[in-house]
Amino acid sequence: MVEERLRSDDRCVLPLGCTEQHAFLSLSTDSILAEKVSVDAVAPLGVPVFPVVAYGMTPAFTAYPGTVSLKMATYTALLVDILEGLTIQGFRRIVIVNGHGGNTPARTVVAEMAGKYGAAKFLWHDWWNAPRVMAKVKATDPDASHASWMENFPWTRLPNVEQPAEKKPMADWESLRTSPPEVVRKKLGDGSFGGLYQRPDDEMDAIWEVAVQETRDIIASI
Repeated sequence: MVEERLRSDDRCVLPLGCTEQHAFLSLSTDSILAEKVSVDAVAPLGVPVFPVVAYGMTPAFTAYPGTVSLKMATYTALLVDILEGLTIQGFRRIVIVNGHGGNTPARTVVAEMAGKYGAAKFLWHDWWNAPRVMAKVKATDPDASHASWMENFPWTRLPNVEQPAEKKPMADWESLRTSPPEVVRKKLGDGSFGGLYQRPDDEMDAIWEVAVQETRDIIASI
């Protein structure tokens, strides 16, 4: 089926996620969201979505049990091998749908691959930080960040886990950026960067609709 598809369309999608603490949400939140937004986006396009890369770079959260972080060299080598393998198979237009901010440094390595594999194109898309999605998030509630309401969808929640009702003060991310993992955990506590932990599902559905359409437009444009 893949071979048949390649005869008429050489596009594919590779979602990138992470396994890290997300306060009261799933450790796989970034992976779940990156894969689902990709699958939902390609529904009318028929473009294949490969399994999400479920581990990423998240050294700041390693003091939280359950967080698994790859070294930069390991992660970039993994992505190069995957993307090279896809091009060998015949894919020439590859959209990388990234769901984790800590993976973004690998974007430069992906960019360097352009031109090394004939006419192959690699397009990196941070779905959660894309212009239309972020505008919709900010219009809904400007206090939104890691492990807050903006990542709280029915598909990232854990069964029998109740979300706190109160609004958490926003953390100073700049001060955390250079702190060791033990200090990050001490300052963040439950792991959320701040804001509400959950907002109404109709608001989340509206954000998801924007995310899916924006991702679909990116895939259609490559």
